[in-house]
Amino acid sequence: MKKSMLLSISLLAGTVGLQAAETAQERLHDAAEVLREIMSTPDRGIPQDLLHRAACVAIVPGMKKGAFIVGAEYGKGFVICRQEHEMGWRAPAAIRVEGGSFGFQIGGESTDVVMLIMNERGMHELEKDKITLGGDASIAAGPVGRTAAADTDALMNAEILSWSRNKGIFAGISLNGATLRPDRDDNRQLYGQSMGTREVFDSTIQVPEAARPLIQELDRYSMRRQG
Repeated sequence: MKKSMLLSISLLAGTVGLQAAETAQERLHDAAEVLREIMSTPDRGIPQDLLHRAACVAIVPGMKKGAFIVGAEYGKGFVICRQEHEMGWRAPAAIRVEGGSFGFQIGGESTDVVMLIMNERGMHELEKDKITLGGDASIAAGPVGRTAAADTDALMNAEILSWSRNKGIFAGISLNGATLRPDRDDNRQLYGQSMGTREVFDSTIQVPEAARPLIQELDRYSMRRQG
């Protein structure tokens, strides 16, 4: 048991090292590719009516899971919100998503995670130094398809909807218990100074060139909110 726990921790440490070797600019490129690939198959993508209504979009490309007896998730990505009057998108803020699970798990996985923040309360929760998904902000697995036909209470009331893509399979996923916090190091890479999510949201900082492809994909599928 002890050896398995140590091996799991070692795997996670290796995963973190791999993530740290990438730049924020490269992760922004990956985030744009994740969104493009998911939305290019509308029958198996995020319903566009939900994307139209979302206040913010968070994308974590290649979230890692260390395995064996103790599982652990770790990912770095970005959250990007609409500008005032819902026209266009603000500069993205770098985030870290972390979570743990116990159970018999073998092997490591790499999963793309997408979250839609559906209202202003959810957006303001993101500004905190740390939030727990399902605790500080309600979260539910998102539906897949052209439209969000299911109007269940969970879907209608959730502040955040979440999906994952693993080995080509895209589906709603529950991220209850995972934590989300600002990634000040990646924000420093992008903006030249250590910034939290609230500082990025509240600033009039220019959108970095590396974020342009992501914004182009968002504009292609959701120019402005509806309803």
